[in-house]
Amino acid sequence: MIQPPPNMRYLLAEATIDQSDLNELADWLRTNPWLTQGQLVREFEGQWAQWLGARYATFVNSGSSANLLMYYAALLSGKLKNRKVVVPALSWATTVAPALQLGFEPIMCDADSVTLGMDLQRLERILQAQDPAAVILVHTLGIPNDMDGLMRLKERYGFLLMEDCCPALGSRYRGQMVGTFGEMSSMSFYFGHHLSTIEGGMVSTNDEELHDLFLHTRSHGWAKDLDPEKEEHLARERDVLPFNRIFTFYHPGFNVRSTDLNAKIGLGQMRKADWVVQRRIENHRRYEERFRGASDYHVPVNKEAVTCSISFVALAKTREHRDRLAVTLREHGIETRPLGGGSMGRQPFWVDRMGLAPFPVADRVHESSFMLPNHPYLSLQDVDDICDVVLAVKA
Repeated sequence: MIQPPPNMRYLLAEATIDQSDLNELADWLRTNPWLTQGQLVREFEGQWAQWLGARYATFVNSGSSANLLMYYAALLSGKLKNRKVVVPALSWATTVAPALQLGFEPIMCDADSVTLGMDLQRLERILQAQDPAAVILVHTLGIPNDMDGLMRLKERYGFLLMEDCCPALGSRYRGQMVGTFGEMSSMSFYFGHHLSTIEGGMVSTNDEELHDLFLHTRSHGWAKDLDPEKEEHLARERDVLPFNRIFTFYHPGFNVRSTDLNAKIGLGQMRKADWVVQRRIENHRRYEERFRGASDYHVPVNKEAVTCSISFVALAKTREHRDRLAVTLREHGIETRPLGGGSMGRQPFWVDRMGLAPFPVADRVHESSFMLPNHPYLSLQDVDDICDVVLAVKA
């Protein structure tokens, strides 16, 4: 991880793995347990799926790997009518990168200024003109997209939907958990995210075929993580030598597994998941209350949703305004940074391959966004103190 600046009073993120978690982990390690992927991975997957409200979950070594498996499973599944995929201009590098790595034809869509989610008017124009097979969205910093509108477009145009929920664990749209709208969704358990397994991620789905592809491609392409009857059927179908079955590879896969050690931490994190979510929601609501009516700042919001943000985000009036604010925040010991990587349409990896094009909302976010701390150890009084500093910096 990137080390925070020194002398920070309020950090953007605090570790969710506390001393009691470390003590429990140390006691477990003294029993000389199985450490690589095993039973605890399966237990963690089961608890996560139940908590999220999905049929299946597959634990991997990062949220980025979860995105990679979503793209790859879509490709292998035969569900795609073409290789065109719509990607969000406001996202993270590894929301977009697998499209380039796996030979998709990515089409970038700007954000809307209300939620910072995908602009549905622009998306529909892309759907009409280019008929893409898939769409991947991000619930930006935890703020759900307009899912009613998006699902109407999905029904009308028939695309496969992938949700990158890495910044949005616990957010809900009209009571439904993000990560349960599309065919598949990803989550990150990196340090500073809502829950942490040090490194780790989860990919979830209600589709049995996609889940089986995740199990294949997570581990080299072999079938030994599948249900035994399915593995036996594949072996008979392909006339595999009995002695060779355990190391037979049915797909060109990766190795993006996690471990029982990480899953042990994850099982401990699940015990505090509801508390973490509630505290982040409470803090986010306080931020929204304090910024309401602050004409020098723009705050994205979805009034149909409950937002469990990874950090609170706002836009300054101008780049110069944000620069002055950043200096003031550092002086008061408050950590800040821009929203993710800003506009992916201005990142070198995209420009070098796809060219530079304007994305007005994402470009404004690139130049004027800033993030403020939100984590479960931050009190409402802490939020008020941070807001007092920010709101005093006028445009």
